[in-house]
Amino acid sequence: MGADGSTSHSGNSAALSSVADRARFHEIRSHASAILIGGNTARNEPYASTPVPLIVITSTKELPQSISSNPLAHIWDLDPVAAIAKAKAEFGENILVEGGINLLKELLLANLIDILFLTISGKTGGENVYDLSALTRDFTVESSEKIDGETFLKLVKN
Repeated sequence: MGADGSTSHSGNSAALSSVADRARFHEIRSHASAILIGGNTARNEPYASTPVPLIVITSTKELPQSISSNPLAHIWDLDPVAAIAKAKAEFGENILVEGGINLLKELLLANLIDILFLTISGKTGGENVYDLSALTRDFTVESSEKIDGETFLKLVKN
């Protein structure tokens, strides 16, 4: 997330990210039993290779070649709540949601997010702006670390 609450820039998250953020991101991924994303994230972010099963929830089958070339990709036409339940049943409890803000908001409303990892960069001027206090109101900061102008938060559900 950018300092102004933006969650993407030019259609994806890469412009808001840094080397330290990506390293932390990959460390978090290494503990997941599966990754869950939405169709927009699949169309705008690189997912040709993932260390664990990748679940793409979308009602349209128009996805980039990178998704179809990922041997661990599963395409499901399910709503996010049903997708979480199915993912837990098939892959285990530790489902990492890497989808965009719309997917995240839906899962937060359904009370299905237990831990929220959030990097706040100093960058501004992106799209999909969201209020940080609204995003985190039901969470408590478990850890906070500043590295090169970025704040890395781990928040746990109250």
